[in-house]
Amino acid sequence: MTPRQRHHWLDRFGAAGSLACAAHCALLPLLIAALPTLGIAAWLSDGFEFGFVLFASLLGAFSLLWGYRRHRAVRALGLLLPGLLVLWIGVLYAPLHESVVPHAVAMTLGGTLVGLGHLVNLRLNHGHVHDATCAH
Repeated sequence: MTPRQRHHWLDRFGAAGSLACAAHCALLPLLIAALPTLGIAAWLSDGFEFGFVLFASLLGAFSLLWGYRRHRAVRALGLLLPGLLVLWIGVLYAPLHESVVPHAVAMTLGGTLVGLGHLVNLRLNHGHVHDATCAH
């Protein structure tokens, strides 16, 4: 697999994971009521959520910084960084974390921004043309 193919795969993986995170957070209030019958409490725990945000941060930073070095456009980073900030506030800020609805809104918004950042980065890399204006 070439570095370019690997980068496209990482962006697609990051976008899918971030959007899955956003869906997870949006559906969390509905799933809480069904937890006793579903038996999936481990997937909704604080440890899983913290690990997922850490993984999304590392993958997003690696993938989008790699893409930025190539296309020199800050649009993708402009979506990723606020998204990660909202995710980390949602995970670490205790008063927000204790109330279900604001926490779900914060996590959904953050996950959506991170996913959109990956999609923008993928589009910027796909549309990149090597010419006289190329920064590398």
